[in-house]
Amino acid sequence: MKPSKTNQTLLRNARIVFPDRVEKRDLLVRDDRIAPSDGELPSDGFDEIDLAECRLVPGFIDVHIHGAIGVDTMEADAAGLRRISEFLATQGVTAWLPTLVPAPDADYKQAIAVIGEAMKSTAGARILGVHYEGPFVNSAQCGALRQQYFRSFVNNDSLDSLPRLANPAAVHMMTVAPEVEGGIELVRQLKRRGWIVSIGHTRAEFEVLDETLTAGARHMTHFMNAMAPLQQRAPGPIGWGLLRDEVTCDVIADGIHLDRHMLELILKSKGSERLMLISDAIAAAGKGDGDYQIWGETISVKDGRTRNSRGNIAGSVISLLDAVRTMESLGVSEVDLAHMSSTNPAKLLSLDGECGSIEAGKRADLVALNAEKKVVLVMVNGEVVLPAA
Repeated sequence: MKPSKTNQTLLRNARIVFPDRVEKRDLLVRDDRIAPSDGELPSDGFDEIDLAECRLVPGFIDVHIHGAIGVDTMEADAAGLRRISEFLATQGVTAWLPTLVPAPDADYKQAIAVIGEAMKSTAGARILGVHYEGPFVNSAQCGALRQQYFRSFVNNDSLDSLPRLANPAAVHMMTVAPEVEGGIELVRQLKRRGWIVSIGHTRAEFEVLDETLTAGARHMTHFMNAMAPLQQRAPGPIGWGLLRDEVTCDVIADGIHLDRHMLELILKSKGSERLMLISDAIAAAGKGDGDYQIWGETISVKDGRTRNSRGNIAGSVISLLDAVRTMESLGVSEVDLAHMSSTNPAKLLSLDGECGSIEAGKRADLVALNAEKKVVLVMVNGEVVLPAA
C-alpha cells in the first residue's frame, strides 16, 4: 500500500461496512469525499490500494478521552495534542474530543488555547472541539475527578467563566449532574448556547432527570460508572437511562469499568442505535503498566487497570479499537459496531451529515482492519495517514 499522491484513490476488494449491510466492492475517494457508487471509475490519474481480506469501516470517533502516550489534555501544548492525534490514528480513530477534568479557570484557559491551536493541524485524527467533564457534577459521585474544583451553577457568570473555542465549527460538550445547585437551568443555558449536554457523575432521581430531558440533555456519560447504583427501590440514573428510549449512552468497554455481562445487558436494553463507545483514556494509554503523575496525583496502571491514591478507577488505558474488539467478542455485528463507534458519536455531535458512516458525499474518514482486527489503513479527509509515507 502506498499513500495517496493524487486527488483520487480507489480502494479495491474491501468488505465495506455500510450503515445497513456489509458488501464486498470497490470504493472511490475523490478529494476528501466518498464518491457515488454509481459513478464511472476513473481510467487513470488515481492511486489504487488493494484491501482484499480487509474490512473497511467508518473512522472511529472518540468523544471522551483525556490523553494518551504520556500526554494529558490539561497540560499539553499543541505539539502534544498533535502527537495524541497521530497515535489515535494508528488505533483507527479519525476524530476526537479532548476531554478536560475540573480545574481552576487558568488551567481551563490554557487548555482551550492549546486545543484551538492544535485544531489548525491536519496531522492524524481530527480534533473536533472540547468536552468538559464537569465541573458541575456531584461530589458524591466524583470518581477520579478532583472535588475541590467542582462548582454549582448560581448564574450565567458561572458558565461565562469557562472559556470557549473561537473556531465557529468547534463542538462544545459538557458532562453535568443535573441535581447540583442550578443544574437544570445550567442545562437550559448550555443548550441555548449550542452545547451538547451529557448526564454523568450523578445521583439524580427520576423526576430531576425527566426535567433534565425536557431541558435538552439526552445523553449519559460512561453509563453505570460514577452513577448511583441501580437498586430495587431506587432505580436512579441507571434505571432511568435504561428506560428512556430518547436517551443515548456511552460505555467504556474495557472489561474493567463494566463486566462483560453488563455490557450485554446495556446493549440488549438500549440497542446499537442508542449506544456508543468511548475510551475515557488517560495519558498512560499506550505506555504500559507503571506509575504516572496525572491530575496532581499518582495513578497506577497494573494489568490494564488504573487506580488512584483513593483506590478509585481513574479512566482507562484502552483505545476505541480495543473497545470495538471487546464488543465484537460479545457477538456484536460489524454493522452495529460501526454504529456504536462512528455513526452514533457523529449523531451526538450533530456531525452525521458530514461523517460517521460510509456514504456518498460524506467525508472520507475510513479505516481498514485485517482479519486479526488490526489497523492496516487509515484515511482522514481522504488522505492516507497510515501507513505513513
